[in-house]
Amino acid sequence: MSFDFIKAEGAGNDFIIIDAVSLPPAANIKELAERFCERNKSIGADGLLVYGESTNCDFKMSIYNPDGNEVEMCGNGARCLALYAYQKKAKENRMMIETKAGRVGVEIKDETVKLKLTEPKDARLNFDLAVGGENLKISFINTGVPHIVCFVDDVSKIDVKTIGRGARFHDEFKPQGTNANFVEILEPGKLKIRTYERGVEEETLACGTGSAAAGVIAGLLKKVTSPVEIETASGEVLKIYFDIETGTCKNVYLEGKCSLVYEGKIGI
Repeated sequence: MSFDFIKAEGAGNDFIIIDAVSLPPAANIKELAERFCERNKSIGADGLLVYGESTNCDFKMSIYNPDGNEVEMCGNGARCLALYAYQKKAKENRMMIETKAGRVGVEIKDETVKLKLTEPKDARLNFDLAVGGENLKISFINTGVPHIVCFVDDVSKIDVKTIGRGARFHDEFKPQGTNANFVEILEPGKLKIRTYERGVEEETLACGTGSAAAGVIAGLLKKVTSPVEIETASGEVLKIYFDIETGTCKNVYLEGKCSLVYEGKIGI
């Protein structure tokens, strides 16, 4: 038995897209995510996106990490799935997406997709975190999923996998854990980021909610003003927009290019 899939990417963050209606009734999506996202042995991806019907939005997004766990939100994943809905499902260029984190809006212009994220929450600024014998000055925010942001002088010198993994599984963030972002200020209004992603358990070439977290935290700390350009590990640039009022942040947008890379069939 086989079913269709599409490979998509946004800023180097890559995903497998499948339509829920094409799945056999007995399909175990957790197992499919673990199997198909594994690099070298299968398609390989940072996550598995499932397109589904919604009663109050244009469609529903379910996102599964390579470890098989379903997560609340994925910014670049939502942008990729919106492009899929627009190009393959004849949806309008403005849509609402149902996610486990809440409803999010999206607008598509050619291959540029701009996503309005759920309102950030649980911000904690400038606190210390001991990781592997090193003391990090970090901030925390949830931009749909949890993120820490650590500003550094040179991201190229950071051992992202080791330090990121230590932060990801730190007691401070149990039981759900956190993503870890290391951010360098390149110039006014431009940041450079490297991200360790929870569930992928590796550094990824980009993370949409992580880029949003970096931009928002930098704004709250008065290091930048909106909009902010975020140079990802892939070299692609994402743009973050936000409003800050009385020390809180809202109206957060994530913008960048996406593409549907190829289509295929895979057996189960």
